[in-house]
Amino acid sequence: MDQPLTVLNEGTPISDGKKVRQFGIRDKFGYLFGDLGNDFFFTFTSTFLLVFYTDIFHIHPATVGVLFLIARLWDAVADVTWGRFIDTRKSTNHGKFKPWILRMSFPLVLTGILMFVKIPGMSNGFYLAWAFVTYILWGTLYSTVNIPYGSMASVITDDPVKRTTLSTWRSMGGMLAALIINVIVPLVVFVDNKMDENRIFMVALVFGILAMTCYIACYKLSTERVTGLVTEKQKLNLGSTMKGLIKNKPLISFLVVSLIFMVSTLLSSAVTTYLYKDYFGDTKLLSLGGLIGMISIFLAMPLAKPLVARFGKKEIAASGLAVAAGISLLLYFLRDLSAIQFVLISAISAFSLGFFTILIWAFVTDVIDYHEYLTNIREDATVYSIYSMARKIGQAISGGIGGFAIGAVGYNAELMEQSQIALDKIYSLATLIPAIIYFVMFLILVFLYPLNKKRTIQLTTDLAERRQLRK
Repeated sequence: MDQPLTVLNEGTPISDGKKVRQFGIRDKFGYLFGDLGNDFFFTFTSTFLLVFYTDIFHIHPATVGVLFLIARLWDAVADVTWGRFIDTRKSTNHGKFKPWILRMSFPLVLTGILMFVKIPGMSNGFYLAWAFVTYILWGTLYSTVNIPYGSMASVITDDPVKRTTLSTWRSMGGMLAALIINVIVPLVVFVDNKMDENRIFMVALVFGILAMTCYIACYKLSTERVTGLVTEKQKLNLGSTMKGLIKNKPLISFLVVSLIFMVSTLLSSAVTTYLYKDYFGDTKLLSLGGLIGMISIFLAMPLAKPLVARFGKKEIAASGLAVAAGISLLLYFLRDLSAIQFVLISAISAFSLGFFTILIWAFVTDVIDYHEYLTNIREDATVYSIYSMARKIGQAISGGIGGFAIGAVGYNAELMEQSQIALDKIYSLATLIPAIIYFVMFLILVFLYPLNKKRTIQLTTDLAERRQLRK
């Protein structure tokens, strides 16, 4: 038999006599805290770990690129393995996904702190080995927390409007972490334009405490309402799952978009640090740029829901990508801008790109629903892990390219000042490459992703009818 699905509607009695709590502000804050906890380290490492490895451990950028490439490719395998494992577990009284967030969060946070430890007096070979072991272990443990967290959105509610709200609140959590990291951290960790090893460790320690607090809040505040019984057939029928995934055109096209987006995001995060540190010669501008960029995205948040209600997720996200591509291309040609002018024009791109960033998690719940539509099986963690795998491959590409590109343009951490040729190439990496990537994403979303507003509404209706028949 197919996996029976149960939607625990608000007010429905459950086994202990209590009623299912109504979806509301607790769920929104709970889901926000989850990504806030994730990004205290994810954004932190994406922005500063490359500089830490090159300037503190004195590892060559190309070698760091190899490390990032290996780690992310391994993480992609870990994501799918863990997602499949969770989908074959029975739900507990506290839900199917929440318990794993709580169980695995402490080892994840501890490993994240260890990444930024430098033991004095050790050899270069030791520091290289330390970087490989701690970073790969951290990435593996990140999968054990992030896969259940990301999967949980589709079981907190089956209402598409409420899911869009969850996506917005998740994005808000990520933006809050990015705001703290991009605005405050550069002011703390850099001394005389150089990273300080003691300060970066103290920041990692503080973020570890904050991340653990956020994971506990996510566990306490969120409620899973859509539950399914796990059968032996579901545990063994991997072939049926793979057939459904291959036929899932929305998933395939969105996987490609997400992979490309991760390349752009993480490459920009890595390169932007060098852009302000070396090209503009002032790391304090990292804080200003981060602050204005985050404000731009926050301004887009209240506009996302009404615009999506009127035009649709696909339509709004694609429009934002088109504008962001145009602004980035303009910056590439405007080489004589002051740092402040560069920051202000970049804010327009951040505002436009923000609509895609805000809606990305709502897209994921749609492709999970479409998998259920194709297979009549609810496999939230498996589908989400496939999506996460694409992001990890994007991280592998961007991490490798970031390290290789910084090394290829002639960057040398031992020099007091970089050559003008290297500086000009760093500027190109920060502007032209994102412009190209955003335009490619726009084309894929417009011409290959099939779930426009009309088809998404029909999908929700069809699934509701099928679930009613299965009761």
